[in-house]
Amino acid sequence: MYTNGSLAPGAHLLPPGVMNAQMDMMGVEVEEFLGSKIDDDYMDYVHPHWRQFRAPQAYQHFLLGLVYAVILFMGMLGNMLVIVTFFTTKSLRTPSNSFVANLAIFDTLMMSKLPVFVMNSVVEGQLFGKIGCDLYGLVGSYSGMGAAVTNAAIAFDRYRTIAFPLDGRLGMKAAMGLIAFTWLWATPFSILPFFEIWSRFAPEGYLTTCSFDYMTEGKSTQLFTMTIFSWAYVFPLLMIALFYSKILSHVRAHEKMLKEQAKRMNVKSLSQGDNEKSAEIRIAKVAISIVFLFICGWTPYALVAIIGCFGDRTLMTPTFSMFPAVACKTVACIDPWIYAINHPRFRAEIQKKVPWLCIFGKESSSSDNKSTVSDASEAKSETA
Repeated sequence: MYTNGSLAPGAHLLPPGVMNAQMDMMGVEVEEFLGSKIDDDYMDYVHPHWRQFRAPQAYQHFLLGLVYAVILFMGMLGNMLVIVTFFTTKSLRTPSNSFVANLAIFDTLMMSKLPVFVMNSVVEGQLFGKIGCDLYGLVGSYSGMGAAVTNAAIAFDRYRTIAFPLDGRLGMKAAMGLIAFTWLWATPFSILPFFEIWSRFAPEGYLTTCSFDYMTEGKSTQLFTMTIFSWAYVFPLLMIALFYSKILSHVRAHEKMLKEQAKRMNVKSLSQGDNEKSAEIRIAKVAISIVFLFICGWTPYALVAIIGCFGDRTLMTPTFSMFPAVACKTVACIDPWIYAINHPRFRAEIQKKVPWLCIFGKESSSSDNKSTVSDASEAKSETA
């Protein structure tokens, strides 16, 4: 079992039996304190910081569980629509779209944790104890880090497609290799804390969720927090920023070349006939929006981990620490809807499969043209 001297309760955090007896003498109800409904043998895994707070009211658990239930429904519906549409529609099974499907799989993993959270909210603790906490953290680690590096892979694919449309497009084998790499990327810092080789997964906030331990004092925790912060957040963002900056530079250079060429030919513009390029740029804008959502979703979690490990812990109230978890799961819920709404081919196929889903209206002719151009260009890349 993971041990650390800092986990031993201090004078103000006595062992459960002594603490309960003293609070009974003072007329204080035990149930008012966070963790009072968790088994004593599991309390060793709860950092003393959380045990100094009063337990949230029942309505707080109910409201948070309700929010997660809505996210679960919308997120699972959207991600499953993307996954099923991708695997059942041959024309969509292209290298670029395979990254979209991979992101949807990671987001579905994120959604799969939410039923456990809702049940934990009902019992106001960890329904399945330590093993439930460890599995919750493991799935969250894989889905979070996997989604981060998949966004980087999408950025790389868009860069190769736009900057080198003839000979730079990724083939299906290369795409599958990158997808395998995203799973390998998420493995080390998911497995190490799961088996408590380095760090561990521990309850946080309302003690109904679990993440890697960023609260235990010591150099090992600080080193692990900075390592996973760089691995799961900084490195993917640097790769994303690099590839998208190259995309923007290429687009600017391309537009400048068109203007100069039009000036020499004494015509107003040459860009109207560049449908293939505009279609790829449109898809790149969708990918950028996904990256923006990722930053909004995971930056709060990164900040909470840094504050908990290095900063002022008086800011780390249970309620404060729950907001980043809601943010990252909301992004995992929104991702597939952004792709489905902005990708004409996905939208058209989903409309065929679920015509009752009225948010997917009929495609406009311009969208169909863009979709045809994009699909044709992708088909060329596969046969090249």
